[in-house]
Amino acid sequence: MDQHEEHARTKVMEIVKELNIAMLSTRGPDGKFHSRPMAVSDAEFKGKLYFLTDVRSGKTHDLETDSETIVTFSDAKAQKYVAMRGRGTITTDKTAVRDHWTPSAKAWFPKGVEDPDIAVITVDIEDAEYWDAPSGKIVVLYAYAKAVVTGHKPGNVGEHERVSMS
Repeated sequence: MDQHEEHARTKVMEIVKELNIAMLSTRGPDGKFHSRPMAVSDAEFKGKLYFLTDVRSGKTHDLETDSETIVTFSDAKAQKYVAMRGRGTITTDKTAVRDHWTPSAKAWFPKGVEDPDIAVITVDIEDAEYWDAPSGKIVVLYAYAKAVVTGHKPGNVGEHERVSMS
């Protein structure tokens, strides 16, 4: 792996670590993607994302027939965005549930880790794309305002890379 690709992978991992709510999209029986906000497990991101879910939910049924997923993260204030594509699997293994349990999960699963309907979705990320405008909102707004006035598209207002994660 070259330095450029390593930088892009590291950048994706940094942004994901900062953001803990993602939009998880699965393909439903109608062939269309369906998205919902999901809390990401506290586990360090190393190419896999983990989500606690109810095993009876629509997303688990979707994954049983089509494992392709799209996971997106967004922080508009910080101008950071990540889109990921991967394959999702489901397990009801209690060790996996314990490994990814968070105190906030109690709101969704009042019976705790032993809830018979709790499952873990694991998404093996295949590739990711990120956008990061570290220069800040003022610079981005200026670039957009300048584009409106001049009629020219805004120049580069941050980093954007696509990288394989597998």
